[in-house]
Amino acid sequence: MSEWMMSEAEGYDLLRSYGVPVPSYRIVNSEQEAAEVAEEIGFPVVMKIISPDVVHKSDAGGVITGIGGREAAAQAFKRIMGNVLAAVPNASITGVIIEEQADPGLELIIGGKTDKAFGKVITFGIGGTLVELMKDVTLRILPLEADDVRGMIREINAYPLLTGYRGMKPKDSELLVTIILSVSRMFLENQRIQEFDINPLRLYEKGACAVDARIILTDAPEVYTPSENIPVPMEYFNPRSIAVIGASQDPSKMGYAVMHNLLHFPGQLYPVNNKRADIQGLKAYPTVLSIPAPVDLAVISVPAIHVPRVVEECGQKGVPMVVIITAGFREMGPEGKALEDRIVQIAHSHGTRIIGPNCLGVIIPPRGIDTTYVRQSPYPGTIAFISQSGAIINTVVDWSISANIGFSAVISVGNQSDLNFLDYLKFVRNDERTKAVILYIEEVHDGRAFMDVVSEVAKTKPVIAIKSGSSQKGQKAASSHTGSLSGSYDVYMEAFRRSGVVVVHTLTGAFLAAEMLAHPKGYPKGKRAVVITNAGGFAVLSSDYSERYGIDLIDLPQQIIEELNGVLPDYWNKGNPIDLLGDASASRFEQTFRVLSKHSEIWDIAFIVGFPNLVLTSEDLAHQILAFSGMTENRIVASLLGGESMDVGRKILKDHGIPNFGELDFTYRVVGRVLWQKFRTRAPGLL
Repeated sequence: MSEWMMSEAEGYDLLRSYGVPVPSYRIVNSEQEAAEVAEEIGFPVVMKIISPDVVHKSDAGGVITGIGGREAAAQAFKRIMGNVLAAVPNASITGVIIEEQADPGLELIIGGKTDKAFGKVITFGIGGTLVELMKDVTLRILPLEADDVRGMIREINAYPLLTGYRGMKPKDSELLVTIILSVSRMFLENQRIQEFDINPLRLYEKGACAVDARIILTDAPEVYTPSENIPVPMEYFNPRSIAVIGASQDPSKMGYAVMHNLLHFPGQLYPVNNKRADIQGLKAYPTVLSIPAPVDLAVISVPAIHVPRVVEECGQKGVPMVVIITAGFREMGPEGKALEDRIVQIAHSHGTRIIGPNCLGVIIPPRGIDTTYVRQSPYPGTIAFISQSGAIINTVVDWSISANIGFSAVISVGNQSDLNFLDYLKFVRNDERTKAVILYIEEVHDGRAFMDVVSEVAKTKPVIAIKSGSSQKGQKAASSHTGSLSGSYDVYMEAFRRSGVVVVHTLTGAFLAAEMLAHPKGYPKGKRAVVITNAGGFAVLSSDYSERYGIDLIDLPQQIIEELNGVLPDYWNKGNPIDLLGDASASRFEQTFRVLSKHSEIWDIAFIVGFPNLVLTSEDLAHQILAFSGMTENRIVASLLGGESMDVGRKILKDHGIPNFGELDFTYRVVGRVLWQKFRTRAPGLL
């Protein structure tokens, strides 16, 4: 595949054909011609080098503005040629373009790139020479509607410059919407356009002008072909019998750990080992074919070289699905990929489906299934965890035991040679036990199909995602304006946003968000909040954290203040956060909660912050919080701060699905991130 850049003149012509305003221009190749053409266009003019080898024209001395006469135009041509050849000695130069000089205006950038997973993407933001320094941009995955574009425009930090800032008149925002839509249509209709940027697009009070355009073409455009996805029946994840091929009696072997973790499986379990008559107390069989009963699931942990033979035997046996724990396939290079392709071909010839290879396996705690080699099987619960990293699953499962967090399913996707994220998402969507889904994602191959499926899941079950690759080393930034402004990670963030996925940055944040959203009340109805606490210092911090993470603390209406005056001491603070003071009893909390529940229409979230003291036990406070939750459809979020003395209250809240946080900052960060996904608040914070 080869790529090349359109000349600026060709770019102007293409933009003009889509209704984008561009300056008048001519191309010249001599000093004399430059003087004559500049006069014809009308002074002042701008002159710029035309070279596919010069990306940043200004940096190479290839742009001169404000040229006001014939002699100045001739001298500018000579200077530009000298500057560029000095800066880029081997540059291929096809001429100098002379343009009418556009009036100063608000300088913006509209860019486009083709993402390998999600297709064509549009970037918009503040442009000019400082675009890469400021990086005040936003992006969308195509196609777009007018409302999508208006949302983009409102998102940039410099939005006030468009609406009129400190006496400046508003810019022509509706024309800007039209231009972005036109450019998006141009990008979609011209498949050979790989990447482009218009920088700057100058926007005026009335009108606009695309001053510079850089458009890169390819001779091998990517044509999107939806991936074929053969549905996986739900019963495949509920086997009645499991064979462990490579089961071992040796505790140092993976086959031992897998077999050990399946000993509590309530169905039929068959160890397969051609060297032993029994494994871990169960009769062993030399091959899967020698098992005298149907096998619904086979777990394979033999060396990679033997996997094709074993898969063939599973196919002959009629095993519907196999989990291949073994590594040594595509991740090892071309030979490993060929081996992986071979096992997929063998499996599909028999109608057998594959999880993996190179995966940790599958855990479905409510069904007593654990095909992995984790140290201890996790508890049953309502959270599904789907991960591209087996090591992260190992860590999370180990942590979940002490944190008393349970799972409806834990799935290690491995190489995704057959089953992939789409299959697992469809499974958890239809699984009645799953109330929330957490994804750890490194990459997806068919981004559009992923968005279609995950958005369907997110309509009924909250989906929380951690995406690796946010650092510059985690993703290779492109050298162009648009590539460096909107890397692959940013495109994933936009895909998640559009699909209704809550993005977090830590595993702790993921599980806190999942537990909060798994509650039957789901997302908060809005971002209006009240805070009730018995600690003045935490009241102040709550105000700080609310502002930091985009949560709106309401001003208490006078009616509520008067009602609270009737039940609280005269010296309460009469504001929000509501400080009930350090001597607050359970009764004081109860009376406050009753007042607030009568006025649930003015707030969406109530944060209750308590600390350990001798006046109020954590148990009593927890029971008051539960009663409060029963009085309103709004979300209640608790922070019982302190050590072991608060554990009883925390357990009561956890058992009843009330989210509780042991760290105040994290409380507001989690809720702020959830609100950002739902309502696009300005300060989401990081989890």
